[in-house]
Amino acid sequence: MDTRPVVVAPLHRPLHPLHMLLVTSAFPLFLGALIADIAYARSYEIQWTNFASWLLVGAMLFAVVGLVWALVSLAAPTARTRTRFLYVGLLALTCVLGFLNSLIHAMDAWQKMPQALVWSTLCVLSIAATLWFALGGTLRRREVVA
Repeated sequence: MDTRPVVVAPLHRPLHPLHMLLVTSAFPLFLGALIADIAYARSYEIQWTNFASWLLVGAMLFAVVGLVWALVSLAAPTARTRTRFLYVGLLALTCVLGFLNSLIHAMDAWQKMPQALVWSTLCVLSIAATLWFALGGTLRRREVVA
């Protein structure tokens, strides 16, 4: 009797570790922009808005590169699943919201509140939903050992 473990092939390709690094790196930057907006709303120190703007630039850099990678990875037939399309759609939504948030942050410091706070919250919720699909087990390799 053969007692070696049997590994079932995955139903779809998992995300590449570098791709995961890109997408997960955008989350703390979006969160930092939200925290900087909260600090500005409480103190009205203009430097907080500058800090939030630069954090948004970094977050958008990681998110857009991750989105391009995700779109290119859809060329493989094994990557075209419903959850992968939903993941790419959420990542695209995050990039659009981040771009609009950057436009709001380009306004005058006194004029951007409370809109900047709302847009930063939407960006954090959007990237959190994207990461939930990326890290929550729906896109990861499924192996069965029997």
